[in-house]
Amino acid sequence: MKIAQVAPLIESVPPKLYGGSERVVSYLTEELVRQGHEVTLYASGDSVTRARLRPTVARALRLNPQRGDPLIHHLIMLEDVFQNANDYDVIHFHLDLLQYPLARRHGHPCLTTLHGRLDIPDLELIHRTYREMPLVSISESQRRPLGWANWKATVYHGLPAGLYDFQPTPGQYLAFVGRISPEKRPDRAIEIARRAGMPIKLAAKVDAVDREYFETRVKPLLKAPGVEFVGEIGEAAKNTFLGNAYALLFPIDWPEPFGLTMIEAMACGTPVVAYDCGAVREVVDEGVTGYVVDNLDAAVVAVERAGVIDRSACHARFEQRFSAARMANNYLDVYRRLLHGRTSASLAPPQLAS
Repeated sequence: MKIAQVAPLIESVPPKLYGGSERVVSYLTEELVRQGHEVTLYASGDSVTRARLRPTVARALRLNPQRGDPLIHHLIMLEDVFQNANDYDVIHFHLDLLQYPLARRHGHPCLTTLHGRLDIPDLELIHRTYREMPLVSISESQRRPLGWANWKATVYHGLPAGLYDFQPTPGQYLAFVGRISPEKRPDRAIEIARRAGMPIKLAAKVDAVDREYFETRVKPLLKAPGVEFVGEIGEAAKNTFLGNAYALLFPIDWPEPFGLTMIEAMACGTPVVAYDCGAVREVVDEGVTGYVVDNLDAAVVAVERAGVIDRSACHARFEQRFSAARMANNYLDVYRRLLHGRTSASLAPPQLAS
C-alpha cells in the first residue's frame, strides 16, 4: 500500500527531546515500512526515517531560532501533500484540523488521528462543519466530547519491540516524565514522594506558557531534600531513567488523551501510579501494570504497594497491548476500509433525482 504520513513540523520525527505525537508518528511510519508498505513521510528535514522523506522545512520549528510562522510552513506542506495526493492510496494526517478544507475538496482517501484533548468548545464547531472527515481517536475517553463525529476506530499507541530495555529490579526513586504544567501536576508528584518517604526525579520540559507556573509553584519545591530536576530528556536517556525507577508517578489533573509515558514505563517493567483522569483506566491494568488512584492518600498507598508488582508481568502486558506492530495493523485495517468504501462508492449506480 502507498501511504503518506503527515506530521507536525514543530518537532522532528522522531523528536530530539520531548514530543509525544511525533514519536508515535515515527513508530507507525517505521513499522509500516518494516511490513513492506511504501511510505512517504511529510516532516521536518532533520527527521530520521526509512520512509521517503518530503521536508518543507530544514529543521523542526521549536528548536529553530529562525523558525518563522508555523502556520505558513504547515500550509505550504499541505499544498505539497495535495499536489501529490494521487501518488498515495491513503493520506494519514496528524495535524489536528488544518487539512480539512483541502481534504473535503480533493476527495482523496484521508484519515486524521486526533492526538490532543477534545473538550474545547471551538473543536465542536469545526468538527460539525467538517463532520464527514474520517477520524481516529487514541482512546475511547478522548472521543467522548465529540462522540457524534465520524470515528473510524480507536487505535492505542504502540512502541517498537526492543525500544526500551526490561529492568527486572526496581530502583530506589520515583520518576516523573512530561511537561512542567498545571495539568501534569509535578507539584502533586513531589508531594506524593514526600509523603511516601522516597526521592523523586523529574525529567520534564518547561514551555514558555508554563514558565510562571514553574517559577512560582514548582521551582520552590525543587529545593526540598530528595527532589531532583533532570530537565528535558530524549528517548535514550528515558530508557535508563524509567527502567531504573521504582515507579512512575502520573498524577495528572486533566482529560489525558492517552499518556505515552505510561506505556514507556511499562515497557521497562516499571509500574505506574496514575490519577483517574482521561484515558488512564484504559491504559493501566490495575494490579498488573500499576494502580489508578483518586487522591493523595491513595497515591501514597499505591506507591507502597508498587514494590509487589511483578515487573515481568508488567512488561508482558505491555507487549500484549501496546506494540508498534499492533498499532500499525489496526491502522492498516482502517486504511483498507477507507479504500473499500471509496471503491464501493465508485461502483454504486448513480442516484436519480426524484
